[in-house]
Amino acid sequence: MKKTTPRDSAEMQNFKSMADFYALWGSEIEYGEPSISYDEIMTSDIGVGKWTDLIRKYGFCYVENCPVYPLETKRLIEKIAFIRKTHYGGFYDFTSDLTMKDTAYTTFALQPHTDTTYFTDPAGIQMLHLLSHENGCGGATLLVDGFKAARTLKLEFPQKYKVLCSKTVPARAVGNEGITIKPSKMFPVLNLRESALGEDEPELYQIRWNNDDRGTFLLEHNNNNFIDEWYSAARSFQRIINMSTMQYRTQLKPGRPLIFDNWRVLHGRTAFTGKRRMCGAY
Repeated sequence: MKKTTPRDSAEMQNFKSMADFYALWGSEIEYGEPSISYDEIMTSDIGVGKWTDLIRKYGFCYVENCPVYPLETKRLIEKIAFIRKTHYGGFYDFTSDLTMKDTAYTTFALQPHTDTTYFTDPAGIQMLHLLSHENGCGGATLLVDGFKAARTLKLEFPQKYKVLCSKTVPARAVGNEGITIKPSKMFPVLNLRESALGEDEPELYQIRWNNDDRGTFLLEHNNNNFIDEWYSAARSFQRIINMSTMQYRTQLKPGRPLIFDNWRVLHGRTAFTGKRRMCGAY
């Protein structure tokens, strides 16, 4: 029988701590959606703590029985953090609007992605609250646990995982007239840092994935292999996040805002008809 050493105990504790830190999920999360009531959040700091714990563990959380008003949604958001202003403004309240020059403001289907990959510091948390959907149907929300998708890639294709962790790619926002946004430098799709639990292997902390906001690779005489490797890895990652077992599909409802970690959870939607009114913020 192997004798347990202090080091073994420490490693086991790290394993347990990481298991408690994140709960990876796929489509089965629909049977155990993380949620908390609006009143619990608004009436106590303990409720806010429970809310942030759920977001940290699962990467997303619903708020039940929220008043279906923009002002109340804004108050809810400000319970967790300040509202971050971008080139689209701060708190948003919108319907489909092609003048915004962004696919989010259309009725089109959106593939799973993360937002603001063109920022040096992408938005961390986002809330979406469907206020109404009139004279139409569709618009199912898609959520993917990016950390689980990355782990799947690592297990199936370790070399491709390394490529997406190490090769930097360009990003940009150029849709609105007079506005061009690029990060201060290029970043990889999968961003790693030293483990918070003292483990030897770096931990994944941020995913930057948006096919619509990716910039153009410059073709140079010495980088053809890099481009081939990157696109091969990207295709494998895209295949994984599009697997039905990876995607949690849900229909947003008035009074039930969704908040999610934009550094971890990829979001998208199916196409819809009719008029939807949505509010929220980063």
